[in-house]
Amino acid sequence: MNPPTQNTRAERWAKLVAAAGPQPAFDVLVVGGGATGLGVAVDAALRGFSVCVVEAHDYAKGTSSRATKLLHGGVRYLAQGNIALVREALHERTAVLRNAPELAQKLPFVMPAYQWHEAPFYGTGLKLYDLLAGSAGLGPTRLLSKQQTLELAANTKQAGLKAGVSYWDAQFDDARLALALAMTAQALGAVVLNHVAVTSLMHSDKKVVGAQVQDKLSGAFATVHAKCVINATGVWVDELRALDGKALERPVQHMVAPSQGVHVVVDAKFWPGEHALLVPKTADGRVLFVLPWLGSVILGTTDTPRDAVAHDPIALAEELDFILREAANYMQTAPTRADVKAVWAGMRPLVKPLDDDAGSTKSLSREHTILVSKSGLLTVTGGKWTTYRAMAEDVMHRTFKTGLLPERAGSTADLRLRASKGIAPKALTAEHVAHMALHEHAITVEDVLARRCRALFLDAALAVEMAPWVAQALEAQTGVSAQLSAFLTLAEQYRLN
Repeated sequence: MNPPTQNTRAERWAKLVAAAGPQPAFDVLVVGGGATGLGVAVDAALRGFSVCVVEAHDYAKGTSSRATKLLHGGVRYLAQGNIALVREALHERTAVLRNAPELAQKLPFVMPAYQWHEAPFYGTGLKLYDLLAGSAGLGPTRLLSKQQTLELAANTKQAGLKAGVSYWDAQFDDARLALALAMTAQALGAVVLNHVAVTSLMHSDKKVVGAQVQDKLSGAFATVHAKCVINATGVWVDELRALDGKALERPVQHMVAPSQGVHVVVDAKFWPGEHALLVPKTADGRVLFVLPWLGSVILGTTDTPRDAVAHDPIALAEELDFILREAANYMQTAPTRADVKAVWAGMRPLVKPLDDDAGSTKSLSREHTILVSKSGLLTVTGGKWTTYRAMAEDVMHRTFKTGLLPERAGSTADLRLRASKGIAPKALTAEHVAHMALHEHAITVEDVLARRCRALFLDAALAVEMAPWVAQALEAQTGVSAQLSAFLTLAEQYRLN
């Protein structure tokens, strides 16, 4: 791999400002620095388009850093009969493993069976999972005896255990993969900036032609003209769509029904070994995972409809209790609230039919949706991390089909990303922090401890202890506030004790 592209934030902002003018300075302006937006930026830049990406907070600040950390076809979607979605995701899983091996690895699972019919029933379904994967399969599904199940998953609840099933999927570091996409887009020539917000959209002859943006660090404004503006702001896409509609005096109907997913992190002693646990059906009919991840164990997730979206959603007490209660049904020694090292919540952008306001998130689409407004604003939302690359291809094909951009060939299927592993929290040094500021666009304490190093997601109390010296190291490098106080306030949401 080549060394990271070295240009300062000031230089990148200067490129954006210098491009301001009456003519389109960029072919593509991507609004949103999550999985979808960064994936689009990489795809567009690879095809030779000039690209600018702006993210109002930090890359993967929202949903894209709060995933279940799985690259998977979706066992639940298989049960729903969505074969096409599962097949695509299984093949895209392989692409991520190939293109970012530093951040993604295959992961074995165990599914314990407490009724005699469960092992053959679920085993048959998972063998279909293998069949759909074809040459992209990671390993065979096996039926397990009770003893084999306990050997692979030592803390499985023994009372009533009859048998088990083992199968394979994959796992990754979501925030670090988003960063890898940002660095790859930059290496391909894109101007990539975090902490830059869109304040308004610009129109000419009722067509969107760019946006006004503000640097949230300096307060400076700039105008970005672009042939194509892509709204990839996840659960917040309706806010940008509303700006588009307001400028054209056209009201827009919301297309996103937000759903909240919560995850709990506990010590690795509660689920030792390499195998993850899949609970195929919880009390509310959903699945639950127990996953080894970066030296700890993640329990999750929930799926709770919410009326409003938040950049830092708070886990509800009933969601936490649900996860711990369901996990205890399958674990010999189960964690309690006192054992929780971190808890986080993320908002999913579930897409609803524009003429349907209904309720249950089970019936809403997790597939991505692309919508082009009458002004030419292209909105993409929904989907999941595993299929980010396919989503980006679909977006580009839509820009060609609608005439927003001239068609150009290019494929990211075999593009190695500029990826590197994150530093373990206890190994982080001031030198690491300086590198993150210089080469990984880190500005705030949250940027470092939540997404460059995953301390906040693994052990919130430890992250609080680290925060003061991280802030000092950052400010020495960047010369701007590292927003220590804001981080300490945020970290309280991740702590129970």
